[in-house]
Amino acid sequence: MKKEKKSFLNRFSSSQETEQQMMPEAQPMSMPVYAEDEEAQMNVDQYQDNEQMMQQNDWNMQEGSEEIPADDDAEGQLTIDVYQTETEIVIKSTIAGVKPEDLDVSISNDMITIKGERKNEEVVDDNGYYYRECYWGSFSRSVVLPMDVLPEKIDATLKNGILTIRLPKADVTKTKKIQVRGF
Repeated sequence: MKKEKKSFLNRFSSSQETEQQMMPEAQPMSMPVYAEDEEAQMNVDQYQDNEQMMQQNDWNMQEGSEEIPADDDAEGQLTIDVYQTETEIVIKSTIAGVKPEDLDVSISNDMITIKGERKNEEVVDDNGYYYRECYWGSFSRSVVLPMDVLPEKIDATLKNGILTIRLPKADVTKTKKIQVRGF
């Protein structure tokens, strides 16, 4: 006796029938059945649609880059995390590829400013890129501090591409007596 090989769909639908026999209240599930050539044609059509969509997206990206001129003077903006502990405010930022000597961190009143430049040492023809997502050039970010800090005790470190700035909180609970002068 020759065994007939069942397709996945046949095996799947026969296993459903077994489950349906066990649970009579379940509704039978209808599945579309296609002839092999119809299914193959659907796959080809879907592939062609996807291919056209990808080409359209590429064209739109190229068009968009031509319509908007690049501003060479524009600065990038750093992404940062700012949080506080009991004794300090901490600012962290990913600055991979930047040397410490290319960073400038300054504080003025209640605002800290981080400036720098990420230099691309490698020259690549624009047509050689598949993706171009990394930012190269100057960047800056200013943050208004939520409280007073001790500027003379600020510590900034760069380790494994992570800039960490620790700003000790000023002790605002201390009371300072002020002498009043008379004229």
